[in-house]
Amino acid sequence: MKKKYGIIGNPIKHSLSPVLHNYWFQKYKIDASYSIIEANENNLKTIINRVREKELSGLNVTLPYKQKIISYLDTLINDAEITSSVNTLYINNEGTLIGENTDVYGLQAAYLKKIDIASQKKVLIIGAGGVSPSVILSLQKSGVKDISIINRTREKCIFLKKKFKEINILEWKNLKNEIKNFEIIVNATSLGLKNEKDFDFNFEGVKNNLIFIDTIYNPLETKTLKYLKDKEVKVFNGLEMFIYQGQKAFYLWNKVNPEIDEKLIELLISKLK
Repeated sequence: MKKKYGIIGNPIKHSLSPVLHNYWFQKYKIDASYSIIEANENNLKTIINRVREKELSGLNVTLPYKQKIISYLDTLINDAEITSSVNTLYINNEGTLIGENTDVYGLQAAYLKKIDIASQKKVLIIGAGGVSPSVILSLQKSGVKDISIINRTREKCIFLKKKFKEINILEWKNLKNEIKNFEIIVNATSLGLKNEKDFDFNFEGVKNNLIFIDTIYNPLETKTLKYLKDKEVKVFNGLEMFIYQGQKAFYLWNKVNPEIDEKLIELLISKLK
């Protein structure tokens, strides 16, 4: 019987997860399909029951449901347990509904292995939402000691600090000035996402050796990314992180480690133009 997978989130129309996974299903001749599933606060339980009843073989979860989904699951494992942030669901051989996190791996594989991320570097994470705990954990796993977080709603930062006691909390009103003090900045907000709001200022006066990582991949270049790139700042968009987190999710579901080939990357980029 053909297996069905999908992704839930809001907004979700911009997601390239169906393109990614359906490419790999075809490449490895797996009888399965992957689609966008419309979700809201009221039908989350119904969607999860479709996984329990094996109508769906697995789910990816994106903003704003990475934490909200947890109460419907049986258990969290590995990075999901540490971060309390879930982006991949599946039923194991014992019939247990598992919540896992592949974002931590995605960030490490895409960027942190490629850049000099010595422990003395100061990192600023902008945003305290669904992907932020994954960013914190991936930085900590890479040896970063000095991590600060800034968010429009301070309460979300305080919630994260309960889990990650070492992080520093900064005031949102000081963001424009604070960006000058860091060697690495990670945008973990939806600011710049296609059809969403962007930062209302340019990232002026940042350090010459700044590395800017955006977790957004649609568009490939946000206004901020383009501005910094033009200033010859080292920048990364969210596409590679997206591909690597998807690679791990695909493995969890199919026990096949799919290749990230040029044809796939070209296909994804063509969908973003």
